[in-house]
Amino acid sequence: MSERSLLVRALWFVLVGWWATPAVVNLAWFLITTVVLLPLGVALINLVPTVLSLREPRSRSAPETARGQHSLLVRAAYFALVGWWLSWLWANVAAFLAVTIVGLPVAYWMFNRLPYVTSLYRFDG
Repeated sequence: MSERSLLVRALWFVLVGWWATPAVVNLAWFLITTVVLLPLGVALINLVPTVLSLREPRSRSAPETARGQHSLLVRAAYFALVGWWLSWLWANVAAFLAVTIVGLPVAYWMFNRLPYVTSLYRFDG
């Protein structure tokens, strides 16, 4: 899929992204707390930058994403003890900053790091 124009992305943000992002963030964390729906919650977390500004989702091949990652056991322990609540706070602060417009660059940076804050999942890009 080709990159969306800056005008389309800006219109999306003004009309939908600013209010839909906090809704998606909080729905994702509700799903995560059910444990059974955790995979759906994680999928929503990964879509937060797209909901905010129609940014194209990242796609990585399996060997590329495996490099430099913490072990699954470490990531699971981090998520269970810290990641689930810290990432909820992180994402809600970012959503608030996005609404202020002045804080939008910081919010975008924070949303791009959300997978790492949630489960120590590292993107190289």
